[in-house]
Amino acid sequence: MRKLLNTLYVTTPETYLALDGENVVVLLENAEKLRIPLHTLESIAYFGYKGTSPALMGACAERGIRLSYFTPNGRFLAAASANENGNVLLRKCQYRLSDDSGMSAEIARSFILAKLYNSRWILERATRDHPQRVDVAAIKASCRVLADQAHTLETCADLDTLRGLEGSASERYFSHFNDMILTGNEQFYFSGRNRRPPLDRVNAMLSFLYALLSNTCASALEQAGLDPYVGFLHRDRPGRVSLALDLMEEFRGLFCDRLALTMINTRAISAKNFDFKENGAVFLNDSGRKAVITAWQARKQETIMHPYLSEKVPWGLVPHLQALLLARYLRGDLDAYPPFLWK
Repeated sequence: MRKLLNTLYVTTPETYLALDGENVVVLLENAEKLRIPLHTLESIAYFGYKGTSPALMGACAERGIRLSYFTPNGRFLAAASANENGNVLLRKCQYRLSDDSGMSAEIARSFILAKLYNSRWILERATRDHPQRVDVAAIKASCRVLADQAHTLETCADLDTLRGLEGSASERYFSHFNDMILTGNEQFYFSGRNRRPPLDRVNAMLSFLYALLSNTCASALEQAGLDPYVGFLHRDRPGRVSLALDLMEEFRGLFCDRLALTMINTRAISAKNFDFKENGAVFLNDSGRKAVITAWQARKQETIMHPYLSEKVPWGLVPHLQALLLARYLRGDLDAYPPFLWK
């Protein structure tokens, strides 16, 4: 079993990262603020302006540590990937299947089925946990629609149709998202998904969490020997980690949406953790990013029973395990890719 190592999140924009021996050093105005041994890290996520030293970039590549760069608002910019893992045969197989629309649809169908299944579970749980505070009848009706859409997906072999079903299911799921916000509705009100830029506090949280999840999935795919830029559902686009976006469809609701709802409903985050821009954009400020990352790291340490492997694993390892299962399927070791279906 792979060991869950740490991710270093640097959210203060004015910092600079350097290498000193076997340590990454965080500098602020030329003063050392933090020193962490490289062998304890699996990735570094840097939200800043000044950058990192070439020596640190090289050390991360040699040790298989993914070094990712984000804007302070959480938009992914680039990543310094580690030395390639796996073998060229696996990636060549991935590229061939990505060019085959029929095989791409088969693989993409698994990702979307998991997304629909997990979205339905989240809605069902809301009706069970808070029957007096949510519209149970409306949510149950949407769950039936999601179940019907999942049944339709099982025989769908066209990528465009798959994307249409996924979009329709996502819209229905998000139509109940505001109902699951149980406190702080004056500050946290969700009227629909918006991005680039997010226009309210809930969307600002979701966009930031999705960026963290995308980086985690890209790292997991690289560790499994796959190319995170070549997807099946999301097609090739320069600079886009398409396969990471494919893989994260299974986890968006479980990892990100539920964490955002938990933080809002438990008042672990408040209006003071956000900044509003003149163009209407809303972003987490430095204190908000730190609060979300702290909760994100704590969630990654929670232990669950993997539904396919029947092993207890921390949440943070689930993307890595799914990436390995995907690699095994592409190599022909499995008859089908087993998506992550949580309950």
